[in-house]
Amino acid sequence: MAERLCVDGGFLDCAHWVRTFAVTRFVKSIWASVEGSPGFLRRLNGWLTLFWIAMIPISIAMGWLTSVAYVSALSLWALVSGHWAAWQAARVECEQQREAEEAQADPLEDRVVRKILEQTTVTPAAIHRTPRAARRLQAEPNGDNGTVR
Repeated sequence: MAERLCVDGGFLDCAHWVRTFAVTRFVKSIWASVEGSPGFLRRLNGWLTLFWIAMIPISIAMGWLTSVAYVSALSLWALVSGHWAAWQAARVECEQQREAEEAQADPLEDRVVRKILEQTTVTPAAIHRTPRAARRLQAEPNGDNGTVR
């Protein structure tokens, strides 16, 4: 006989808790695999939109709009989906802001130059040349001192 647990004055089988835990783990596992997939979320939201558009005439024809329970459930779904959409948009904005801050702190040009310097024998040239240095470079025989002009 399965061990019995007391919950709020009632008894439930241990197997109930095991099933609940397993379902919760399964749902969390699926959510974790699709949360970072914008393509999946776009398709899911597209199908849910089509489903709710199709439900409008069905709800009217079946007379469900007079049901308080149906209208309450529909209102709750609208609240949840609205807040979920706002949350997803805020997550995207936060990610974009983080990427912009990273790009500003370490610009792409600097990363490219660092990579070139690491992987080649090229040495960095002077960033700003004075007019005197420019005249000296032009006065050299062959005008070639190994730098790129």
